[in-house]
Amino acid sequence: MLEIVVKTENGERHVRPSAGQLALLVRRIGGDGDRFLVVQRIPDLPDVFAQVWHEAGGDYTLEHRDGAADRHFQARVDRPEAVSAAITGWARQECGGDAGPAWSPLDMGPVREVPPLDIEEDEREEVEKRVREVLAGGYASRAELAEVAEEYLVSEDRRPLSREQAQALADRMWLERVAEQAAWQGETDPERLTRAFTALEAVGITARENFTCCRSCGNAEIGAEGAPGARGFVYFHTQCTDSAAAGHGLMLLYGGFDGSQETTAAVGREVVAALDTAGLPTAWNGDPGQAVHVTPLDWRRRLVG
Repeated sequence: MLEIVVKTENGERHVRPSAGQLALLVRRIGGDGDRFLVVQRIPDLPDVFAQVWHEAGGDYTLEHRDGAADRHFQARVDRPEAVSAAITGWARQECGGDAGPAWSPLDMGPVREVPPLDIEEDEREEVEKRVREVLAGGYASRAELAEVAEEYLVSEDRRPLSREQAQALADRMWLERVAEQAAWQGETDPERLTRAFTALEAVGITARENFTCCRSCGNAEIGAEGAPGARGFVYFHTQCTDSAAAGHGLMLLYGGFDGSQETTAAVGREVVAALDTAGLPTAWNGDPGQAVHVTPLDWRRRLVG
């Protein structure tokens, strides 16, 4: 697996693809609506990315940025194999991405300076507190985090943070969290949870993390997520994530797609068993009308972006 996320023009998002899967994506691009890939490392870092553009019948335009607009490079490549090799080398941080194609600096023009925030100290503390809560949840991208910062203090007649100021604040706090998580050792509880959800998905239980904003929306939308033949579901919504990140454990909502109490109870038992196999403690009395609680829980989810 490569520690990258690949985003496509047609809206796909591929997390930790293999080198072979990356090569298939590169070979695929070229048609209308599917002409480019944007690649970020995990965790995402500001102004660090690679991208490739290709239209059928032409060369590939390959770019990478190394931390700032004045460290932006471009190369023209005629074969998809060379593109895949270059991006794979970049993903593995081999020679800083400068091996392979003949890279040349690309002039991106002057960098616009972001003005300092002009808000009261209590407002700054308030928005930073909310950004920190979302960061602790671990599911937001840098762009989503910037949107949280930009919109949090907005009122009917006032928008105190510009898009650029919000991005700068979010990026600063993102990097603080990246530095913090670098000290984490081994598998974390959220990673154990993902392992349990992956196992449940494999046996016909649709499992979704941080799914929708609330229970009503989750119950209304989970049916559309199920693969053919899925027997039931389990998920937690964003409010559950906030609670887990605040140290209150995690509530899991589950059920059977046939709506019966028997199937719901059976799904609940399978969820508890999968969590137990993954090494996570649960509190559940077997009642299909009661949520499964994962507690105690040390919520340290590594950022992806």
